[in-house]
Amino acid sequence: MQPQADRDALSEAERLRRQLHEHNYRYYALDDPQITDAEYDSLLRRLQELEQQFPQLRTADSPTQRVGVAPLAEFETVHHQVPMLSLDNAFSDDEVLAFDRRIHDRLNIQDDIAYVCEPKLDGVAVSLLYKDGVLVQGATRGDGSAGENITANVRTIRSIPLRLQTEKPPAQFEVRGEIYLPRAGFERINAEARERGEKTFVNPRNAAAGSLRQLDSSITASRPLSLFAYGTGLVDGWALPDSHRQMLDQLRQWGLPVNPLIEVAEGVSGCIAYYQRLVSRRDGLGYDIDGIVYKVNNLALQQRLGFVSRAPRWAIARKFPAQEASTRLLDVEFQVGRTGAVTPVARLEPVFVGGVTVSNATLHNRDEIGRLGARIGDTVIIRRAGDVIPQVVSVVLRERPEDAREIQFPRQCPVCGSPVEQVAGEVVMRCSGGLVCAAQRKQAIRHFASRKAMDIDGLGDKLIEQLVDQGLIESVADIYRLQLEPLAALERMAQKSAQNLLDAIKKSRQTTLPRFLYALGVREVGEATARALASHFGSLENLRAATEMQLQEVGDVGPVVAHFVREFFDNEASQKVVAELQAAGIHWPDMEPASAADQPLAGQTWVLTGTLESLSRTEAKEKLLKLGAKVAGTVSAKTDCVVAGPGAGSKLTKAESLGVRVVDEQAFLAMLRDNGLS
Repeated sequence: MQPQADRDALSEAERLRRQLHEHNYRYYALDDPQITDAEYDSLLRRLQELEQQFPQLRTADSPTQRVGVAPLAEFETVHHQVPMLSLDNAFSDDEVLAFDRRIHDRLNIQDDIAYVCEPKLDGVAVSLLYKDGVLVQGATRGDGSAGENITANVRTIRSIPLRLQTEKPPAQFEVRGEIYLPRAGFERINAEARERGEKTFVNPRNAAAGSLRQLDSSITASRPLSLFAYGTGLVDGWALPDSHRQMLDQLRQWGLPVNPLIEVAEGVSGCIAYYQRLVSRRDGLGYDIDGIVYKVNNLALQQRLGFVSRAPRWAIARKFPAQEASTRLLDVEFQVGRTGAVTPVARLEPVFVGGVTVSNATLHNRDEIGRLGARIGDTVIIRRAGDVIPQVVSVVLRERPEDAREIQFPRQCPVCGSPVEQVAGEVVMRCSGGLVCAAQRKQAIRHFASRKAMDIDGLGDKLIEQLVDQGLIESVADIYRLQLEPLAALERMAQKSAQNLLDAIKKSRQTTLPRFLYALGVREVGEATARALASHFGSLENLRAATEMQLQEVGDVGPVVAHFVREFFDNEASQKVVAELQAAGIHWPDMEPASAADQPLAGQTWVLTGTLESLSRTEAKEKLLKLGAKVAGTVSAKTDCVVAGPGAGSKLTKAESLGVRVVDEQAFLAMLRDNGLS
């Protein structure tokens, strides 16, 4: 028989767990705390004492077990039984109206449709799996089909219940939600990082993502992460209600936080009105949002509408416009790229825009400076396009100071002093120094060593800076002359790392003609064009002997590209570098010149969108290139075909609106098999 002391301890531990679960529920789900933080901590400490004294009392859902597992070696892969969907985007009221029209047309309904309007948090999408009411798994969205197992980390988040607040939980119940870092928490952890002299996070979303990907859950526990639930995935043992709103209410009753700003709008006009209300409140919220998600409220109608490549037809994300701020243009500097392009960069008085402190922005080219009429000293409006890229969008002329100075584009390269020239028909100004220009030299070496070119592992930016600055490399051919001792003597290098680099350089000598052509950095010759040239001519000798007219016989080559290719191989310095590279032992098997039968997609432009399940995007692109197709990143009227995998979004919508042919993954694979590429 169990001793009375053990029975008393068991009873007290169960009571404490119930109390703590209830107080978590009231605090996070209902926003209605009944006790102070100190009182909560006192209850938690007492439970910890009991579980330490009687280890057999510990349960998986105990509030004491949020942290304590040993750090992981790596994250396991989790396959989602119900895919985690992505959403199409709308950027204007007209696109929302078009979405509503499509819904009405598909359902053949005349009356207004009710939509659930949800703030779209700028966080990390996660899946939480409960079995018999107990949290057993947390996973990231990943590619929608598979993500990473972050169970130990999500257990540390206080707003996520370890046990559902119900006596009759479903056998299996998967919750979908967004984990985010409140702005106050973001400021706190950055302030602490600055005090320790550590690197700070650039925005709350990055901080949330980085916190969830910690192999040591105690680090995650130190970050004030939170969750808002927005949907369900796998459900077993529970009958879904009639509406999405009712489903969210049930999640809330079971202890899962649901955003209090969620509303049901009657008709699309209600959706647009909700947008106007929320966009005005955006800056005053305690967390970052980047838009609104509209969902058809009726779950039966959701089922009828179905999906397009696993993106729901019944939902859309209405994105907010790029955030803007004003600041002062302090100066303009000029950077030189790999091809000699001289780009003006605005140096700004630091300003916080869209969650990031911006201190510089591109001005693109001389024509853009003229269009803006910008001067040094001006007050300018900064926008983060798509909340990512800082841009100068306008000048506040009424605030122009008397001492504002005109921006003078340099006549000489700021790096090597060579003349800066403008080719007829181009807006870009370029340094004429070529390989004598250190900036172009460094960029050319970076490009040459990159993964899609010669793939020299270990030859990164900082090492290239050292090699060029110390005179160990003056051209890409010098890479193959590097010696162990000078390498090992460089900063942050040693014998082992130097030898590893030499081994990688040796390995790169065996390559392919398309990779070699791409690595040379000929202007306008990207991966696809390099492959097309190699496939058409079969050997470097044939390519070098080709006239501009013969070059233009290649499907992906027009007069401009043909001119640049011919110019490169006619240049004595280029000829010398190519000869030195071949003398250094770089070699590749010659290719048989391609016939029309080998490249049935020659001249066609294809676009890949969504996530393919049978092969990666890179593998799919390689196969299309082998068949002669050009693979583009955007859809236009000139696109011949779009391959739409799960999660396809705006590209698919645009293809459908333009009448571009769309194939799913199975049809794409069948086409590959028919052409001998299984």
